[in-house]
This record gives sequence, structure tokens and C-alpha cells, in this order.
Amino acid sequence: MTVVSLLGVTASGKSEAALDVARRRGDVEIVSVDSMCVYRGMDMATSKPTPAEQAEVPHHLLNLVDPDEEFTVLQFQRAAREALEGIATRGHHALLVGGTGLYLRAVVDDLQFPGRYPGVKAALEGELAAGRVAVPELHARLATLDPVAAGRMEPTNQRRVVRALEVTLGSGRPFSTFGPGLGGYPPTPVAMIGLTMASEVVDRRIAERFARWVEEGLLYEVRALAGRPGGISRTARQALGYRELLAHVEDGVPLGECVEEAVRRTRSFARRQAAWFRRDPRIVWTDPDVGPAQLLDQALGAHDPRS
Repeated sequence: MTVVSLLGVTASGKSEAALDVARRRGDVEIVSVDSMCVYRGMDMATSKPTPAEQAEVPHHLLNLVDPDEEFTVLQFQRAAREALEGIATRGHHALLVGGTGLYLRAVVDDLQFPGRYPGVKAALEGELAAGRVAVPELHARLATLDPVAAGRMEPTNQRRVVRALEVTLGSGRPFSTFGPGLGGYPPTPVAMIGLTMASEVVDRRIAERFARWVEEGLLYEVRALAGRPGGISRTARQALGYRELLAHVEDGVPLGECVEEAVRRTRSFARRQAAWFRRDPRIVWTDPDVGPAQLLDQALGAHDPRS
């Protein structure tokens, strides 16, 4: 089995390029590398492949959990391993497609993740809930114990600050010391192909895509999610597009403002994605003369089904 990764920022056309090569070859299965496509019922603003596309080409790691469940990168890594094993037994090749950088590294580099310490986490969250401490104060505590980890996150990011402190206190070693780290890029058998697209084009596509989603019923999808008996998990609520429209559905923020905010945040997210991927020297980028189809064919060429 050959494993190839097709990556790029949001709205760069990854799904379309992947479907094209999978349809043409017939021996390729697509593995989604998207932290929000794992949620059932969150389809439009995650650009999830349609049921027809999923019936046409095998897709994996979609619709794994309900929106009220938390889903971690470790769970994703385990699910990805199972999917790749299954693809190998069928004699097919795997095309990893998506833009969630950490999830991709978890698969490509087999990252090792620290354990969970629920007692420590509960104590930290209890301090916050009781008002005895604020998130920036926890961040200052983390900076004393693990300045490297503290420097990698915003002082107000509660989820990340609590997680880093949970591991540091629970394990007795700094959170930043776990695994090989994201700063190294070891050799990998996975061919990594990146879609290049000018930022102004990405910006335009993001705005056009979101307008289309709203026209096609994204607001109804968000209302259905908000009305679920189990609610929506903290992680699922952070999904771009859903987070902003939930402010309209639940808090009455004007729809136009929510749409503008969704577009703005998505454009900022695309910039962060680009910076993340550009740091990885293993990625081969498309250019006007060498498009994704040619690079994908080259990566899969040793296993050309037509030969």
C-alpha cells in the first residue's frame, strides 16, 4: 500500500483533486484528515463529501461521533491506523486529504501523546469555576513549570492551558517534553503534496463558499444542531461557521454580522494553516506547471493500476 497526503488551506480544492484521482484510478481510498468532519450532522461548513461522492469513492474517518461528544487527536490517530490497516488488506492505496495539521502529523509521524489525568483536570477546572483563579493566572503557573509550552499558546486559551497543566502536574514532567515534538520533520514514507493558491484567491473562495452554504441551508443545519437533546460539545462548537451561526441562533446576533465574522475567522485560519504547512520541508508544492493530478500520479506511479 502507498500512502499519499494531499494537504492545503481551507477552500483550496483538496477534496475535488482527491476525488478526481480516486475516480480515475479505482484503487484509491480517501482518508479524511479534518478534526470536524468526524462529527455527524456537521456537513455543510465542514465541506464534507456528499453521500453521492462517498458512494462513488470509499471515504474514511467521517461521521465517527455525535456532536455532543468530545473527540481527541489520540482517538483520531487510533481510528486512522485502523482505516489504513483495512485499506492495506484490500490491496488499495490511501490518500490522506485535509487541512488539520496536528491530525496529519499524528498519522504521518506517529506522534506520541501524553496520558489523561482526570483528577488534576477536575481540580483545575474547579478552581476556574469557583472563581479562585482566572485562565491567565493558570497560564502564569504553567509558565513557571513549563515556559516552552506556555510560550506556544495564548494566555486566555482555557482548553490548551488546562491541558498543558493537567499533563505537567499529573505526569511530573513538562508538557512540552512529550513526543518527538512538532519542530522536527523526520523522514516519512508518506508522500506529502501541498496545493498552492494565492491568498487573495483563497479569501475570495472562502467568502463565495460561505455565501453559498447560507443560501443552501447552513442555518437550518445549525438550528438542528442547537436543538439536539444532547447539545453540542465544546470541541464541536469551535468549528468555523458553526461557532458564528450559533451566536445568531442562540444569542440573537444579527445574521449578517455572524456571516462576516465567519468569513473573517476562516480567512485568519487559512493564514495559520499556510504558516503551519510551510514549515514542513517534506511537502512538495504544486505550481502553475505541476498541478495536483501530476504530482499525485507521480506519488502513486509505482502502483499504477494501468500497468
